[in-house]
Amino acid sequence: MAGQLSPEEKFNLITRNLQEVLGEEKVKQVLQERELKVYWGTATTGKPHVAYFVPMSKIADFLRAGCEVTILFADLHAYLDNMKAPWELLELRVKYYEQVIKAMLESIGVPLEKLRFIKGTDFQLSREYTLDVYRLSSMVTEHDAKKAGAEVVKQVEHPLLSGLLYPGLQALDEEYLKVDAQFGGVDQRKIFTLAEKYLPSLGYAKRSHLMNPMVPGLTGAKMSSSEEESKIDLLDSKEDVKKKLKKAFCEPGNTDNNGVLSFVKYVLFPLQGEFSIKRDPKWGGDKVYTDFKEVEDDFRGEMIHPGDLKASVEVALNQLLEPIRKKFQSPELRKLTNAAYPDPSKTKAGGKGAKTAGGGGGDDDELAPSRLDIRVGKIVSVEKHPDADSLYLEKIDVGEPEPRTVVSGLVAYVSQEDLQDRAVLVLCNLKPQKMRGIESQAMLLCASIEGEPRRVEPLDPPEGSSPGERVFVEGYESGKADEKLNPKKKVWEKLQADLKISDECVAQWKDRKLLTKLGQITCKTLKGGNIS
Repeated sequence: MAGQLSPEEKFNLITRNLQEVLGEEKVKQVLQERELKVYWGTATTGKPHVAYFVPMSKIADFLRAGCEVTILFADLHAYLDNMKAPWELLELRVKYYEQVIKAMLESIGVPLEKLRFIKGTDFQLSREYTLDVYRLSSMVTEHDAKKAGAEVVKQVEHPLLSGLLYPGLQALDEEYLKVDAQFGGVDQRKIFTLAEKYLPSLGYAKRSHLMNPMVPGLTGAKMSSSEEESKIDLLDSKEDVKKKLKKAFCEPGNTDNNGVLSFVKYVLFPLQGEFSIKRDPKWGGDKVYTDFKEVEDDFRGEMIHPGDLKASVEVALNQLLEPIRKKFQSPELRKLTNAAYPDPSKTKAGGKGAKTAGGGGGDDDELAPSRLDIRVGKIVSVEKHPDADSLYLEKIDVGEPEPRTVVSGLVAYVSQEDLQDRAVLVLCNLKPQKMRGIESQAMLLCASIEGEPRRVEPLDPPEGSSPGERVFVEGYESGKADEKLNPKKKVWEKLQADLKISDECVAQWKDRKLLTKLGQITCKTLKGGNIS
């Protein structure tokens, strides 16, 4: 196919779905003369997740355009980045990444024989490369090095020197891999601009840079290997995929920070050229889309329900993951996985710092439910959201001088009249976020059961409760709530996974009751439901 494409067609294929291209004219010039040489590097840290299908789909585009593609397993970078990969695990992590990346490429039909695979330490420990590291370190300021790695290298209060070296090594890789362009996420833009600035100072050519957008994770922020709730692992079971997608952020009509919708755009359409929605005939029946904009428009116009979108993505995603799961069922690869990513509970001694009922001591303190500022609230007023038929705009008294504005999606489940003057539960220390243009200053907590139809009920505080009364988990009465939950730490998402409704319709966290000073929190009918 590549031989039949014009330089312009190759350029369009190479750059489609990218967020930004630096050195666009140089790419076009190379394509007039020969095939483009491009590399993509990945630091061998945490386990790759489904967002890795985004660069994989672009690698497929590069090969269709005739590019010579190199995949770099950046093991030394993984160690330099605040030792995300311990030295003794480097070789095992590289082997795991090589196997899982190759399995991903095979699952989307990319021919491996057209790719070059290389390990960072195969050339980054050579005499010539080491001398260039020293030469570069004599030119790059501490400010520039820190700025370049700000969105890639783990940021800590007292950064190690290794993290400052990281961006320079990535810049040098372009020269030592002899490529025309480097491909990566837009989060690496500052590293790319550092390379463009300093490589010519060493007498090396300035390369072009191709940047993917960052696909949101399931919680709405960047999908990250270190944030379990934000990602779907490549080896997750079908049951895990279903569970995680059900919890994924996918607000009706909201296309911003929607990881489920982004997966359709950046993975399914480039790979398959279409996307199928499966749904009940009374809601329009099945439909095959051949243009992502039509999917986006229908979702924004609420012609596609989030539940139908998630269910359809689940089917497509499992088709991509099944060959990978099957490959990693072999005893050899299971052994490799366990060795490269040993279970922390089996490598750390217990005892000191163990968890107590009151939330005392150890790493588990980070997830004490007392960090949540959950209060009794009273709904003062309810009206339809001016820009969304599926959202209520509520004013809720939570014991402060002014009621808080809360945007919720209860329209399909509870009437406006039933909410008026109702006592409810409100999570008050999440970071406020705009919901279709209006800032929601808290979250209304509800019980829910997935299914057809989905069932949702607001939680009920004990009779006689007053607005502002603190809600606590049994055994965690004395803990102090965070002033504001850090969204990057995903404290709410991690704690929410263990919130549920018992068979007696009592709200619980890990089998401990949610209480106020007057008694337990309940719901009316949703036994065994989730709380969100």
